[in-house]
Amino acid sequence: MKGNKSKWITCLFSVMTVILACPLTILAAEEEVAKPAAYATFWALIPPIVAIALALITKEVYSSLFVGILVGALFYSGFHFEGTVTHIFQDGFIGVLSNSYNVGILIFLVILGIMVCLMNRVGGSAAFGRWAGKHIKSRVGAELATVLLGLMIFIDDYFNCLTVGSVMRPVTDKHNVSRAKLAYLIDSTAAPVCIIAPISSWAAAVSGFVEGQDGLSIFVRAIPYNFYALLTIMMVVGMILIRAEFGTMGIHESNALKGDIYTTAGRPYENAESESVGDAKGKVIDLIIPILSLVVCCVIGMIYTGGFFSGTDFVTAFSKSDASVGLVLGSFFGLVITIALYMIRRVMTFRQCMDCVPEGFKSMVPAILILTFAWTLKTMTDSLGAAEFVAAAMKSVAGGFMNFLPAIIFLVGCGLAFATGTSWGTFGILIPIVVAVFANTNENLMIISISACMAGAVCGDHCSPISDTTIMASAGAQCDHVNHVSTQLPYALVVAAVSFVTFIVAGFVQTAWIALPVGIVLMLIVLFLIKRVFCDLKSE
Repeated sequence: MKGNKSKWITCLFSVMTVILACPLTILAAEEEVAKPAAYATFWALIPPIVAIALALITKEVYSSLFVGILVGALFYSGFHFEGTVTHIFQDGFIGVLSNSYNVGILIFLVILGIMVCLMNRVGGSAAFGRWAGKHIKSRVGAELATVLLGLMIFIDDYFNCLTVGSVMRPVTDKHNVSRAKLAYLIDSTAAPVCIIAPISSWAAAVSGFVEGQDGLSIFVRAIPYNFYALLTIMMVVGMILIRAEFGTMGIHESNALKGDIYTTAGRPYENAESESVGDAKGKVIDLIIPILSLVVCCVIGMIYTGGFFSGTDFVTAFSKSDASVGLVLGSFFGLVITIALYMIRRVMTFRQCMDCVPEGFKSMVPAILILTFAWTLKTMTDSLGAAEFVAAAMKSVAGGFMNFLPAIIFLVGCGLAFATGTSWGTFGILIPIVVAVFANTNENLMIISISACMAGAVCGDHCSPISDTTIMASAGAQCDHVNHVSTQLPYALVVAAVSFVTFIVAGFVQTAWIALPVGIVLMLIVLFLIKRVFCDLKSE
């Protein structure tokens, strides 16, 4: 069976390569041109489309991402062997792993993996699970508690995903919530929450892209128009309360009620379960204190990088912070506090703490690998001029569709973020264009359109298999990544459809007091239809 699948994948890739190569063979002749012939054309979006399609078809993410990288390198080099290889490895893998921001994120992941291992080994997670078992009596309660914790951790989406996952995983497992549903709850309260929180790494990023304007003020004014983020949170809570699922998520949840929380043979984190038993001496404070110290230290680390301790005010420091460096500094000191706590309480020796270092690193290897491949694929897309292609397309439609422009921008943001797997990159491309289009004309429509950029970027990021936040949600829930993407996609598309209609309304009425209630009513109607059409899940 595996052999046939391998042959089928090889055949599919060969046919795809030939098809894609046909229109580009004449373009490979001009080797001396600095930019590739496919630069700033639709071909720039083909590599991520290939990677995403293969990942969803084959259910195997590593080879699918590499095929997308290979296609991008072939386009870039004009199908020359040497140029393809050097672009993949020198410009791609080595380049992204030499980037200080990326390295900071990887260090942050490793430290979080170590902290999770420590909390599991000492029994803090198990103690919290026992405590939660006394206070959380149902699946609905476990899911709502996960959402509430996700709403509370709005500083950064990476931090949100891994923290919520490590804290709530034992609780949701006890109440037979599938790992796919847990990953959906985490993902839906990560980026969608950060993008409407004025004090977050996302607010800092968006503010930096609004040149010549008060970025933070515009961010705050855009919050009521961020329909996708607001309606996603509404969808999450609504789906929990109506106790109905649809699509492949329904299969996962039905199987979870029977005791199988995975519904798949692919269990990349299965070995981590053996570490979650923990020491009987562990108490809830062995989980709470490390998490609180992590939150406090990460906030301090981020404002430190923004110059807070050099005289800059808190809000400005947060808006100018370097999330990568701040999270590394904060997580490191959070780790030091955690180790010191366990040694003072004598629940772990220093040697036992150090034994968790390689174990924590090992637990994050799947996420690190997928992130590295995804970053490399983004490098291929950037080198083919995807940003320039989208910018030109946006400017060409800005003229006669002013009232429809927010909805159009939302769709463009969705497509671009889905193809590239990055929200922040999508902000960087679209927001300056929107500011230029509406400069000194219609400020209110500019605010709505900037919000449409943010909403579309989060939506595409939410749907994309190569998104770093989606990868982090899978890691936090310890869920097979492709399972998470395939189960979440129908839910995200439902919210995207409602958001698109709401942005059309907003483009004409240009006030959140009318547009947002319209979106909420539409979302309630959708939830009612889901409740009527799909069967209820049996309660415990």
